[in-house]
Amino acid sequence: QVQLVESGGGLVQPGGSLRLSCAASGSIFSIGAMAWYRQPPGKQRELVAHITTGGSTHYGDSVKGRFTISRDNAKNTVYLQMNSLKPEDTAVYYCNADRVWQIGSVRNYWGQGTQVTVSS
Repeated sequence: QVQLVESGGGLVQPGGSLRLSCAASGSIFSIGAMAWYRQPPGKQRELVAHITTGGSTHYGDSVKGRFTISRDNAKNTVYLQMNSLKPEDTAVYYCNADRVWQIGSVRNYWGQGTQVTVSS
């Protein structure tokens, strides 16, 4: 069984920074692309950032230039560095791992979510 465990969320003032981490645990051979999504209160889940196994990245328009996604393949971990945070960044942030290869299976996994609140 694979688990994605997120950490690093919390309360931060506008203009501040946070770094989210998401570690995948279990008997994993490899992981494909990884991504961060977020779901603001009362809204649909949206893509924040995406990174391939080779390190190519893609960002949602609202976070370009402020957020940076990275990964450590040896640790099966993905990070999200969030700078210049705005109140509209407030949301539950979810980690996603695509094509997680284990013995006899390959599937997509989601983390449980971590709350990020940007407020003065």
